[in-house]
Amino acid sequence: MVIQRWQSVMLLIAGVMMGIFSFCSLGQIQAEAYTFNVTALGISREGIATAADEATGISTIVLFILSLLSALLPLIDIFCFGNMRLQKKVALVSGLFAAVAGVIAAFTASGFASDFNSTVSWSVFISAPAIALIADILAFRLITSDQKKLRAADRLR
Repeated sequence: MVIQRWQSVMLLIAGVMMGIFSFCSLGQIQAEAYTFNVTALGISREGIATAADEATGISTIVLFILSLLSALLPLIDIFCFGNMRLQKKVALVSGLFAAVAGVIAAFTASGFASDFNSTVSWSVFISAPAIALIADILAFRLITSDQKKLRAADRLR
């Protein structure tokens, strides 16, 4: 007997939030002459370059891979309901990846903006890793609760 209810919903929320984080714009940096778009794939300048020495942005492929992993792991974890120990471990790893991805995105964009003496205008999607982390922690707690319920039911048999 396996109880599978709310942890699936929490894992789905975590996966969707990190999927949104991976593919949506996270913010904008307005420099004196340029506007830069911040995404998980990197920081890229909007518009067409007119000179070769102009700033073009940076690539953050590691952040993109990390955010994709933290989007896919909870979705895969939903189907690991037969092995609750594995499900708990995958939920923790997914939460860790989400937290690290959020921190990397924030520090990378802030550091890049400071090079241009500017600040980052964050979009609402920068909060997706925090929401995913909370959902992963809740899923972990719900899985633990279900394990306790199963142990109690086994003792009654």
